[in-house]
Amino acid sequence: MLKPRSDLKPNTADYENLPLVTANGFREYDARWLFGKELNLLGVQALGLGLGTYLHQIGVQPKVVTGHDFRSYSLSIKQALTIGLMRAGCEVHDIGLALSPVAYFAQFALDCPAVAMVTASHNENGWTGVKMGAQRPLTFGPDEINAIKKIVLEGLAQERAGGRYVAVPDMRETYLQEVTKGHKLSRTIKVIAACGNGTAGAFAPEALRRIGAEVIGMDTDLDFTFPKYNPNPEDLHMLHAMGDAVKAQGADLCLGFDGDGDRCGVVDDTGREIFADKIGVLLARDLSAQHRHAQFVVDVKSTGLYLTDPVLKERGVRTDYWKTGHSYIKRRTAELKALAGFEKSGHFFFNPPVGHGYDDGIVAGIQVLEMLDRAGGKSLSSLYDGLPKTYGSPTMAPECPDDKKYKVVDALVKDYSDLAAQGATLLGQKIVSVVTVNGVRVTLADGTWGLMRASSNKPSLVVVVESPVSEANMRAMFADIDGRLSKHPEVGAYDQKI
Repeated sequence: MLKPRSDLKPNTADYENLPLVTANGFREYDARWLFGKELNLLGVQALGLGLGTYLHQIGVQPKVVTGHDFRSYSLSIKQALTIGLMRAGCEVHDIGLALSPVAYFAQFALDCPAVAMVTASHNENGWTGVKMGAQRPLTFGPDEINAIKKIVLEGLAQERAGGRYVAVPDMRETYLQEVTKGHKLSRTIKVIAACGNGTAGAFAPEALRRIGAEVIGMDTDLDFTFPKYNPNPEDLHMLHAMGDAVKAQGADLCLGFDGDGDRCGVVDDTGREIFADKIGVLLARDLSAQHRHAQFVVDVKSTGLYLTDPVLKERGVRTDYWKTGHSYIKRRTAELKALAGFEKSGHFFFNPPVGHGYDDGIVAGIQVLEMLDRAGGKSLSSLYDGLPKTYGSPTMAPECPDDKKYKVVDALVKDYSDLAAQGATLLGQKIVSVVTVNGVRVTLADGTWGLMRASSNKPSLVVVVESPVSEANMRAMFADIDGRLSKHPEVGAYDQKI
């Protein structure tokens, strides 16, 4: 195989004859490029050949599900990827236009060990990428991505005979039947399904209707120009539009889905956004009523209520805080055989009997509706207001160069770990835990906590603080972290501050 180039320019002969793949597209747990500038179709073929080679190397049966999201170029990218996989001797099962969770489901439905889903998720137009996995229900993490990166960039892929293409024309219906089977609301719930003109518009409204919800579609027509905003339920433009729609329609809630349908955002009946970690606490309350002593996994940016909420404590709920990133939370949820995993960005993972263990925004949305159905007529806003009040910050991102941010993280991990080991107090309180699986999350006796970690995909750090006691304690925790960061001149300005 030819080694890909990183310097090819469009509208040249070489661009039409040689693969273009830049190294920066290989991320921690997926791959993402600017199509045309950082990756060409021959580069996509090289990626498929490299993935297929890796599957053979690790001894996985080379049967791969592939699908594509709704972009003007995604189908051609998937076809190029398919050619590469077939050149590597893989049997490719093409499910057509799909969401990422539909592709993950197809791994089970079609008995295919591997997946290669072409999607740029909620990224702006111009981006493309591939979410990959070879062990249901998991997707690749850094080790696997780096192994494929080496095969592709160093031209180490090997062609094999036996490649085969299988078209699967009916996976949408198979998926919709699966996720709605056995689910039926006992009362009418008026829900707005916000899809941002992304691929979820072809799946989510129909799924919610099938369980008996009264569904009002919002931006459900597929339009790869994304005329209003990117389909991203963390984006304020989309959240504000969701809130306005709830108030205008008198709906019970709005569920927002991202571009590839693996995340779900929630706005309550008052038009108020409820961040996914707090939705996770509500779901944990609901699920733990049915499954005593349930185990959950959440990412380190999530609220401390999983440990302090009296309802969860009374039910013997156990919660493990783990690395931020959908691939990490998915893997940890599987390892611990937890009932569910929740990530603050809106990824929800449900193990059996609820789901198959992968992140699926539609399954999450159905769980939210069923939770509301079981609430005895209570509104979502009243359920949320029934949680203990916390004072929390937004996710703040001080600038820090990629080649220096991990040294800063190491320094603060040492600072707080040493304080805890010495039995020292912080803000006049005992340190009750220091979690270092992803940066450092330090928790005090009253439940106040602060997190500092390195961003996975930007030259910045991540800072989040929360207190169940007071805004003053929350701000004091931020001041402590900020004071320690200020000793490092490589740390720059914040994108926002409390």
